[in-house]
This record gives sequence, structure tokens and C-alpha cells, in this order.
Amino acid sequence: MPKTKKVGATRGLGTRYGATVRKRYVKVITELKKPHRCPQCGFVRVHRKSVGVWVCSKCNFTFAGGAYTPITKLGVVAKRAAKGMPAEEVEKQAAKAEAATIESATEEETE
Repeated sequence: MPKTKKVGATRGLGTRYGATVRKRYVKVITELKKPHRCPQCGFVRVHRKSVGVWVCSKCNFTFAGGAYTPITKLGVVAKRAAKGMPAEEVEKQAAKAEAATIESATEEETE
């Protein structure tokens, strides 16, 4: 019997909808399911409660974010405009936060 192909997040779609749509779907769903850092307590315990509503299970902090990610590019721009910070500083902070999220996710997996 031949081996079956592992399809990941598109397992329910089969051969329907086209390859491009399935690839885009996989990208969105994997971003949704990956661990996210809480902006309040810093732990990687944030999950989506409903569309645009994110909750930290550690400190029970509820906040609004994107539909598939807790922090969006537009949200970063709005935060910068509200604080009056230069664009370069905000981009550096966003890059540091993203790198820290990736590092902490790998640390929790190894533990």
C-alpha cells in the first residue's frame, strides 16, 4: 500500500479550491494556531476567543487584535501615532517582540 501524503491544515479541503487558496489558508491557520505572547504579563499563553478578541489564560487579560493575529501592522502604526514615536523605533520594537516570541516558543517546546 502506498504512503499517503501529509496535508496538514488543509486535510478537510481535499483537492478542492485550488492550490493557491489552500496555501493561503495554511499560512493563515498556522499563524492563528502558533503561540503568542501576552502584552500584559509576557507569557506565551494568548489564544483567540472570537474574531479579533484575544485572551491570555495566565493573567486573564482580554484585548482586541486582528482576526488571525493578536498584533497587526496597522495596529502597530496606530499605537505609534498615539504615542507620537518615530517610525524606526516602533519597527525595532516590533522586530524585537517577534524574535522574543519565537525564542520563547522554542524554549517552551524543549521543556
